[in-house]
Amino acid sequence: MAAISAASTFMAFPKSQFPSRRRPPMICLCNLDEKAATATPLGAEAFRLTSSSKSEVDYLGQSTRGDLNVNLEYLQSSDVDGHGAFEGPIEDVAKVEAQEAEDLLMRLGFPGPYSGMHSSRGIFCSRTLNLRSISAIGYDMDYTLMHYNVMAWEGRAYDYCMENLRNMGFPVDGLSFDPNLVIRGLVIDKEKGNLVKADRFGYVKRAMHGTTMLSTRAVSEIYGRELVDLRKENRWEFLNTFFSVSEAVAYMQMVDRLDAGAVTSEVGPMDYKGLYKAVGKALFRAHVEGQLKSEIMSKPELFVEPDPELPLALLDQKEAGKKLLLITNSDYLYSDKMMQHSFNRFLPNDLGWRDLFDMVIVSARKPEFFQMSHPMYEVVTDGGLLRPCFKAQTGGLYSGGSAQMVENSLGIHGDEILYVGDHIYTDVSQSKLHLRWRTALICRELEEEYDALICSRDHRASLIELINKKQVLGDLFNQLRLALQRRNKLRPAQTFAATQMDDQELTENMQKLLILMQRLDQAIAPMMERDGELFSERWGFLSRAGLWDKSHLMRQIEKYADIYTSRVSNFLHYTPFMYFNSQEQTLAHDSYSSYCE
Repeated sequence: MAAISAASTFMAFPKSQFPSRRRPPMICLCNLDEKAATATPLGAEAFRLTSSSKSEVDYLGQSTRGDLNVNLEYLQSSDVDGHGAFEGPIEDVAKVEAQEAEDLLMRLGFPGPYSGMHSSRGIFCSRTLNLRSISAIGYDMDYTLMHYNVMAWEGRAYDYCMENLRNMGFPVDGLSFDPNLVIRGLVIDKEKGNLVKADRFGYVKRAMHGTTMLSTRAVSEIYGRELVDLRKENRWEFLNTFFSVSEAVAYMQMVDRLDAGAVTSEVGPMDYKGLYKAVGKALFRAHVEGQLKSEIMSKPELFVEPDPELPLALLDQKEAGKKLLLITNSDYLYSDKMMQHSFNRFLPNDLGWRDLFDMVIVSARKPEFFQMSHPMYEVVTDGGLLRPCFKAQTGGLYSGGSAQMVENSLGIHGDEILYVGDHIYTDVSQSKLHLRWRTALICRELEEEYDALICSRDHRASLIELINKKQVLGDLFNQLRLALQRRNKLRPAQTFAATQMDDQELTENMQKLLILMQRLDQAIAPMMERDGELFSERWGFLSRAGLWDKSHLMRQIEKYADIYTSRVSNFLHYTPFMYFNSQEQTLAHDSYSSYCE
């Protein structure tokens, strides 16, 4: 069974997140002559790559496929004693070598070990993933390989949606796009016209009716006996992605108009569920009619936020032997235009975006692409002309098809493939559930959330301190209350000392404690309300629901995404050979068991 190299688990994060450190000079390799470019790769004789047929499973359950091994024959022929150099107990050797490795990382200008856990640009691991064992990496395009300016893209989608609603007879005058109304991970309650934030169990923690936030008491009265169940699609709609923002904003604003009686009978009988369908239809028309995409294609610089590091991250992966796939629901003409704009200018040696990918699939119709088989067509002209195709080939450009066709064409299946996307359902959960692909979620908001959490440390520490003080006062009050209860029943208190307290002392202590706890509540309540306001004044932190618990969104991420990060270019600051280790998961009793001797 293969062991995992300690060096392979080092974590890294972008150099921009580091304190200033002198870096080695850049070396230009662009003038290598042809002989050098075609020579035997360095290290080819000294190392051997573990193939799929010879791979094993390591002690963390990960395949060793793609691991490098020392070529013992080469080692012996070069008169190097591979074992004598590391004599002694492995614990002592490892301590020395690890320190030397850290020193060398610093001298070379590389990020230090484990530092990725302390960066908003880190890659975070929910389930252990050996990136070396991945043979192919598939990518979604929109909000994954390219990030849109949300205000620009979703703002225009909103404008087109509202224009279509106006044409359908809805009152939309005076409304404008307000992205601060919603965040990803909220859930629309189509029956009640509400937008809710749920915790990992489905309990609603915050809610908004129309554009008005509901009080804690109102939330309890409405949802105290209900759980959010995403399987009930006729009622609940999960905001999976940035593309949901324009729809949610439009719907919540129209709920206000419906409540105000501004929606006339000309549009027909209308309830909250019918209103949601109308908004969805108006937005769908904006996409289908092509006006929105035509506008973006004509001026991509107004809508796309370029990331010069992203193409280079993919180039590293390709040169490491990974087969790269682009699998997008967008059509060919749009995909080609946007990828040219986002990639070509940042690639070296006149490479184009197509040169990065071993296979490109447009109009993929995800999530059905992962669930069932559809006809596949080959894109044969720059204008997007299609012809039927029954088997995909490496280097091909296709429309439609299915994930199983991709697997069969590449001869790669299941956990040999990593799929990267921004949509929890369409990209991540379905590729995992139906095909057992490994998965990565892109969530750009993580950067803002991370920074907000850092800035909120003092606030949260003060809040927790007050809560802990109330806990102590409450423990004493409860004990005294029980002592009083027993005294009224002519029974002794829990302890002899409590039994000896006179009646006045007992009641006065309880009165004082009650007053103190009420004053603490008055301080804690608004602090709890403000928790997370640095990320969203209405909804708090993206990943949390209340002070202690995870949000429903975070539960979905943990369940379906093996790793998650804010942008694809973060892979550049790790390596294509990274071994991602999941962190220890704490349990409720851990804080108690840690004190046991």
